[in-house]
Amino acid sequence: MVRGKTQMKRIENATSRQVTFSKRRNGLLKKAFELSVLCDAEVALIVFSQRGKLYEFASSSMQETIKRYRRHAKDTATTPRSDEQNIQHLKQEASIMSKKIDLLEASKRKLLGEGLGSCSIDELQEIEKQLERSVSNVRARKTQVFNEQIQLLKEKEKALDAENFRLSEKYGIHPEPATKDQGGNQPQPSEESTPNNSDVETRLFIGLPETRPRRIFPTQPFS
Repeated sequence: MVRGKTQMKRIENATSRQVTFSKRRNGLLKKAFELSVLCDAEVALIVFSQRGKLYEFASSSMQETIKRYRRHAKDTATTPRSDEQNIQHLKQEASIMSKKIDLLEASKRKLLGEGLGSCSIDELQEIEKQLERSVSNVRARKTQVFNEQIQLLKEKEKALDAENFRLSEKYGIHPEPATKDQGGNQPQPSEESTPNNSDVETRLFIGLPETRPRRIFPTQPFS
């Protein structure tokens, strides 16, 4: 929202006007002093109150500053720049800027592959080098973006694994992943782990026959 400018008016009350003058005058003198010190500027300030009282400040010599001002004003008055000269100067600047814009537009069209009929071999080689540098920069930036995305995905994966482990610990779940062979099938139990229901003893025993333990088989009723 654009606010309207506050219109300044003369303070009608004489007492308020005098108080405001004192405050603003001291502030103005202080600012003039700060400007002369901070910026190494030659400053001269002259203020007359409503009653004709003089207040002044000069960073060096008031008289020398006034003389310098008069000389500057005199030189400016003797060599004024007419409106026609100002207009001519602006036209020259506008013409220079227009030429620069045309050159930039022509260079842009050439980079896009347009208007190459008037280009020499050297110009074409220079354009090719510029395009190769541009493509190299684009590829480098693309690789950087890919690496950043991969890194983010890895960090997300670590966070999900940690969360999964925390939930498993919380609820007492400890899943054991089933191993699969190369074909994706569950491994079959080996013969050693399969119980032997056969009554034939196949163990190898070394020693005297008398010391060989005998296996007692349950008797089967005769039919």
